[in-house]
Amino acid sequence: MITINGSQGEGGGQILRTSLALALVTGQAFRMERIRAKRQKPGLLKQHLTAVEAAKMVGCAELTGAALGSQTLEFMPGPVTPGNYRFAVGTAGSATLVLQTVLPALLTASGQSTLTLEGGTHNPLAPPFDFLARAFMPLIHRMGPSVELELRRPGFYPAGGGKFHARVQPATKLARLDLLERGSLRNRHAKVITSKLPEHVAERELGVLREQLKWRSDEYGIETVPHPLGPGNAVVLAVEAEHVTGIFTGFGERGRPAEEVARSAIQSALAWLEAGVPVDEHLADQLLIPMVLAGRGSFRTTKPSLHTTTNAEVIQRFVSVPIRMEQESDLVWRVNVGRD
Repeated sequence: MITINGSQGEGGGQILRTSLALALVTGQAFRMERIRAKRQKPGLLKQHLTAVEAAKMVGCAELTGAALGSQTLEFMPGPVTPGNYRFAVGTAGSATLVLQTVLPALLTASGQSTLTLEGGTHNPLAPPFDFLARAFMPLIHRMGPSVELELRRPGFYPAGGGKFHARVQPATKLARLDLLERGSLRNRHAKVITSKLPEHVAERELGVLREQLKWRSDEYGIETVPHPLGPGNAVVLAVEAEHVTGIFTGFGERGRPAEEVARSAIQSALAWLEAGVPVDEHLADQLLIPMVLAGRGSFRTTKPSLHTTTNAEVIQRFVSVPIRMEQESDLVWRVNVGRD
C-alpha cells in the first residue's frame, strides 16, 4: 500500500480522484492522508465521498475512512466490473467529477457500462458537461473507446439536481494520441444558459460577448432551462478547430455581475487562441491519465497549471510511464508521455 499526501501541490480533490482512478486501473492499494487539508473545509465533502463510493462499486473495493469530513482514507481495489450504475451526489457537488473518477477503469473494462449521474453539471472548479461532451470525449474516441453522453437536466449551484447519462464502450487497449497542432478554425458559437433568472442577465452577457468577440450574429444564442430546479447561469464558448474543440466557460454566482461572467469565458478563449496551441489548461489536466494508460502520447499546451503538475506527480506514484513538460516558447509548452 502506497501513501499519498493529500495536501501536496495544489492540495485539492483532484489528488483523491486521480488516486482512486489509477488504483482501479492498476490494482494498487493506497492510503491517503491530509485529504484536502489546504481547503477552507478540509476532508471529504459529499461529492468526494460519492466519488469514493463510485470507485468502490466499480472496483469491488474495500475501504476505511469513507465518511464526511474524513482526512484519511484507505482504498484496496478488487476487479473492475462493468455494468449499469447510478451515482447521485445529493447536493450541487459536481457529478462530472464523479464520472472522471471511474471513467479510466471503464475505458478498458471487459464489457460495456452505462452510468446515470446526478448532481451539478455546470459548476465552478469542475469540468462542465459541455467540456466533457465536446472537448474531451471526442479525443477519447480517437484512442479507441466510445463514450456517449446525454444531458437530461443541467444542475447549478446551490440547487443542483442535474442529471446526465454516459454509455461507455471500452477498447482492449488505448491507442496513442498526439495533439501538436490545432489546425484551421472551422466553427464557433457562444451560448448563454440561464435557469430561473431575469432575462436581462442573459442579455447583458450577450452584450459583452458581441462587443468583445465580434463574431457573426448567428454565432450567439440563449438557452433557457425548462422546468428548472433553481437559479443558475453559465456562458459557454465553443471554438471548433481541425483537430480539437476548445470549450471555455464562465459561471454565474450570487453577487457576481453578469458582465464579469462573460468576460471570464472570453479571457480563457482568447488566451488559448493567442497561444496557438491545441490543448488548453483544463484539457491538459484531463489528458494525462488516458495518455499514461496508453503508454505514450504528446500535446502542446499553455503553461501547465499547479493543478496539472500536481496531477502528474500523483500519477507517477502509480505508474512508471514518464511525463515530461518542456517549454518551447513564451506561450507554448510541450508535454510528452512515454519513453519515446
